[in-house]
Amino acid sequence: MSSLFPALTEALADPDGTAAHRPALRFGDRSLTYGELAATAAPLAARVGEAGGRIAVWATPTLETAVAVVAALLAGVPAVPLNPKSGGGELGHIVADSAPALVLAAPGDQLPDALASLPRVDIDVHIDVHSDVHLGADTGVRAPGPTPPALADELPALVVYTSGTTGPPKGAVIPRRAVATTLDALADAWRWTGDDVLVHGLPLFHVHGLILGILGPLRRGGSVRHLGRFETAGVTRELSGGATMLFGVPTMYHRIAEALPDDPALAKALGRARLLVSGSAALPVHDHERIAQATGRRVIERYGMTETLMNTSVRADGEPRAGTVGVPLPGVELRLTEEDGTTALEAYDGETVGEIQVRGPNLFTEYLNRPDATAAAFTEDGWFRTGDMAVRDPDGYVRIVGRKATDLIKSGGYKIGAGEIENALIEHPGVREAAVTGEPDADLGERIVAWIVPADAQKPPSAAELADHVADRLAPHKRPRVVHYLGALPRNDMGKIMKRALAHD
Repeated sequence: MSSLFPALTEALADPDGTAAHRPALRFGDRSLTYGELAATAAPLAARVGEAGGRIAVWATPTLETAVAVVAALLAGVPAVPLNPKSGGGELGHIVADSAPALVLAAPGDQLPDALASLPRVDIDVHIDVHSDVHLGADTGVRAPGPTPPALADELPALVVYTSGTTGPPKGAVIPRRAVATTLDALADAWRWTGDDVLVHGLPLFHVHGLILGILGPLRRGGSVRHLGRFETAGVTRELSGGATMLFGVPTMYHRIAEALPDDPALAKALGRARLLVSGSAALPVHDHERIAQATGRRVIERYGMTETLMNTSVRADGEPRAGTVGVPLPGVELRLTEEDGTTALEAYDGETVGEIQVRGPNLFTEYLNRPDATAAAFTEDGWFRTGDMAVRDPDGYVRIVGRKATDLIKSGGYKIGAGEIENALIEHPGVREAAVTGEPDADLGERIVAWIVPADAQKPPSAAELADHVADRLAPHKRPRVVHYLGALPRNDMGKIMKRALAHD
């Protein structure tokens, strides 16, 4: 089971060896080496292994959450990370749907009523670093029983609940195979090694922050420094202090871009980084260019989903082309399909929009308790329908233009992706943020609607000015016909714009 983490396996087997002394996790001023992580996670793994079934984790951005998930993986039981910001109704649904045997939480965490029926186990990370507690030692702690090798890769590692924009959240069952293959594919694409030190401030209840941001470094034998809460000062401190990689979402990189003109220390720290990675939503080209100009480093983007983990990425040795999510990762098949969902688009011309379908070992197994939804998500020959719309350049680079449900606008006989219009709008000096949606139009079918956060609320650019700006950069049929002005765009915890909320404003 512990083969997901070779360095941790070594520390478990040899608590006095070299691997045991390597830094593993740091959250603020609290940290664990691999040996300390092993000594902390091993007894917890034995405890959750005895409980049987799935284990809920109250996924605050803390050392305890990381230890809890590692312990569940060591025990061979699936972890269900819970978003602490979820409402009672959503948490109640997740608990009823996943039926966890118990909930793991940090001591002192106050859990909501929706979790009151679950037995609680507090995660104790206050250990004696000289103790000999490790799996296999004569301490009464026993490793979980052996698992047949043929089944190990398909065992569930995590059940991660989707955002539930079209109904109650669905639990995507992610097998150990998907975690391992995705992290190894990213290691290939990013030249990620045990010498890398990752810094991020992402939530730990989802793929980006937990699987990539915590399990990724641990699989490589490297380390992670979590900021707790994202601040540019923390980025400066950690990248100046030896961190080599930064993970973030567009909201974080936008704040970095805004701060750079007045923060030379931040610019210098970012310039030292080996890799700056953005994900979870498209990073506007304008922010790409501002960061590159100030630091000499280009942010690279990757593309994934809860159900697929990672599908594509700009490679560390490839061209960091702004506005693209790179090429398919090793082992991932990717195709674009016509509107009927069956005919692959063979000619990648950088213009034709199609839905992304993927196939490979990175995919989830099923939606928990939802065989109907699982069947609908896949084609008969095993391709997963992502619902994301994209174009593909002749050299294989993929550009996401939006979600099929909210970002594909059919106007005047054209299929238009909202993403390229948003990038064009953000290039206007009077626009701080932009989102684009479609709304019914008797003549065009749908008309393009722009939602703008102006740089100066007292002097916003006019609708005509913005329409001309887009038409000059893209094409006349892509210009917005309606413009709304807002103080801020509604976003979720991962920084994604909640367009369904805009459409109902």
